[in-house]
Amino acid sequence: MNKYLAEFIGTFILVFLGTGTAVVLGGYTGGTETGYLGVTAIALAFGLSIVAAAYAIGHISGCHVNPAVSLAVWISGNLSAKEFGGYVVAQIVGAFAGTAFLAFLVASSTSLEGFGANGYGGLSAVGLNLGGAFAVEVVLTFIFVLAILGVTSSKATSHMGGLVIGLTLTLVHLIGIPLTGTSVNPARSLSPAVFAGGDALAQVWVFIAAPLIGAAIAAMVFKSFFFVKEETGIEVAGDSDGEELIK
Repeated sequence: MNKYLAEFIGTFILVFLGTGTAVVLGGYTGGTETGYLGVTAIALAFGLSIVAAAYAIGHISGCHVNPAVSLAVWISGNLSAKEFGGYVVAQIVGAFAGTAFLAFLVASSTSLEGFGANGYGGLSAVGLNLGGAFAVEVVLTFIFVLAILGVTSSKATSHMGGLVIGLTLTLVHLIGIPLTGTSVNPARSLSPAVFAGGDALAQVWVFIAAPLIGAAIAAMVFKSFFFVKEETGIEVAGDSDGEELIK
C-alpha cells in the first residue's frame, strides 16, 4: 500500500507544480522573449518536480508517476499486472488531486479553459495538426522512457539517476511545449483536460494513446537490444547496491 500512496503523492507533486507553473505563466505565447522564457520555466518546473519526487519516493515505489512509465516497466518484466493496475489508479487519482488543488487556488482569477491541458490544432501554439501531435508525443515519450529504462538498469546505476530523468523530462518539454504542450504522461494530460472541458477533453485521447504507444515501443526496444537480466534500479543516497528507482 505504501508504494501506491507514494505514487499518488509523486504524481500530485508533478501535476501541481508542473501544470501550476504552466497555468500561472500562461503557457507558450509565441516566438518572443517572454514566450521562450515561459517555455523554459515550464520545462524546468516539470523537470525539477520529477527530480524532487524521485528522491522523495523513489526508494518506495520507483517514482513512476506516469502510466506510460509503469507500462514500460511492466513490459520489461519488473512490475506485476496487479501492481501495474494499482500504480495507474494511484497516478490518476494523484493527478486529479493536484489539478483540483490548483483549480481551488486559481479558479477565481484564471479561466479553466486550456487549464494546463495538451492539444493540437487551435490548442497548439504553432497549430500542429492531429497527425503531427500524435507522432511527436510517441517520439518524445519513446525518448523519455528509453532514458528512464537505461539510467535505471543496474548496469548504469548512478546516484545522479533522478537528476538525469528530470533533465530528460525538461528537454522533451523544451521542444514539446510549443507543439502540444507536452504530455508524455497520460495522467498529467487527463486531469487538466477534464477540468478544462471542451476541445481539450475531446482531444485528450491523443495524449493518452500516443504516450502509451511510445512507452511500449521504448520498452520493447530496450528489452530486445539493451536489456541485461539484473535487478532494475537507480542508486540513491545510502543505496550503494543501486536497487531502486524503477522497480
